[in-house]
Amino acid sequence: MTDLPTSSTPSRSVAVSLLPTMAAVLAGFVVIGAALPVLPLHVSHNLGFGSVVVGMVAGTQFAASLVSRVWSGSFADANGGKRAVLVGLVTAAAAGLLYLLSVAVARSPVLSVSILVVGRAVLGGAESFIITGGVAWGLALVDAGHSGKVIAWVGTAMFAALAFSGPFGAILFTAYGFAAIGLLTTLLPLLVLGSLMRAPNPRIQLRQRKSDLRAVFGAVWLPGLGAALASVGYCSILAFSSLLYADNHWRPVWVGFTAFGAALIAARMICGHLPDRYGGAKIALLFLLVQSAGLLLMGLARSSVLASSGAALAGLGYSLVYPALGVEAVGGTSPESRGLAMGIYTAFLDALGSPALGWAADRAGLSVVFFISAGVTFCTTAIALHLAYNTRRGRQADYRGRSLNRPK
Repeated sequence: MTDLPTSSTPSRSVAVSLLPTMAAVLAGFVVIGAALPVLPLHVSHNLGFGSVVVGMVAGTQFAASLVSRVWSGSFADANGGKRAVLVGLVTAAAAGLLYLLSVAVARSPVLSVSILVVGRAVLGGAESFIITGGVAWGLALVDAGHSGKVIAWVGTAMFAALAFSGPFGAILFTAYGFAAIGLLTTLLPLLVLGSLMRAPNPRIQLRQRKSDLRAVFGAVWLPGLGAALASVGYCSILAFSSLLYADNHWRPVWVGFTAFGAALIAARMICGHLPDRYGGAKIALLFLLVQSAGLLLMGLARSSVLASSGAALAGLGYSLVYPALGVEAVGGTSPESRGLAMGIYTAFLDALGSPALGWAADRAGLSVVFFISAGVTFCTTAIALHLAYNTRRGRQADYRGRSLNRPK
């Protein structure tokens, strides 16, 4: 693999530079998303287990992904983002082989589900290496001034894969069973891996010293907390928008999530440069307000049109919150620690889920879920304001320092 300078050449557009990275992330999350809607059916109907085992099998991947984020980030810093992505793709293919082995021994349900749990854990590790390595690879391929665009576009590839691979996985499962999911999980990463072997591999930043985990965490935790709180709104739409539509007899029930996803993808493609141009904290503050308004509209909606408009507005707002806060996270660390920084930052998105929202929905109704999400998102603006204030104060200090050091 050929070493290249850490920034892209001026003639190469950012979009072209990021194509290999986005292809890897897209493939990795297609195999993740394809299994999500069919795993409960396979474990309960085909293997005969109850909801506890279903939850264990589904949750193993997310737990493994969470605990492996720091490891994958450190690996990307030491070996390069591209190598981390390649390791992730190979690991994903290994998870697919474990899926197939689980199907082969399905006559012994306990053995089959045990192998399936191992496969899910392996896939969780693969997810960490693919997304963390993908962002680190993208940041190394382009100039530092495009970091927000990298995070936005790589995230778009991940989101698009998760959004559209679910129906595809359901079709495969219905027609050919869980073996088809295993075959897809094995072959797709290997096909993409082969196409990436000749892709550019930026020169690794030589580290003066080992990355200080405490220092990197200190720079990342506040933007990460903001991203985690803002993701509550995404969780509410992902988990409860279809239930809201069904409860109100609005058809089709998937329109809210589709409106959210379409607005998010369009906004990232059109406005992905804004955090780089105007600063991550300022853009996060503006788009958090938009997301809050969209979630509030969903809670107030009494028609499918209003609910879908609110979902689209929430998607527009959430579109740049994650990359904008990611710019703040990366900006507070050294270039040779970016992989570790993004590993920690993305781990925050796995830290919050929807159980608390489900508890609220059971007791106060589905509309309350969106009111709560709007409130949590709005409160996140305090973090964005704090980050913006610190950024402004730092720039003023730099300006005063340059003025004092200017030759008389």
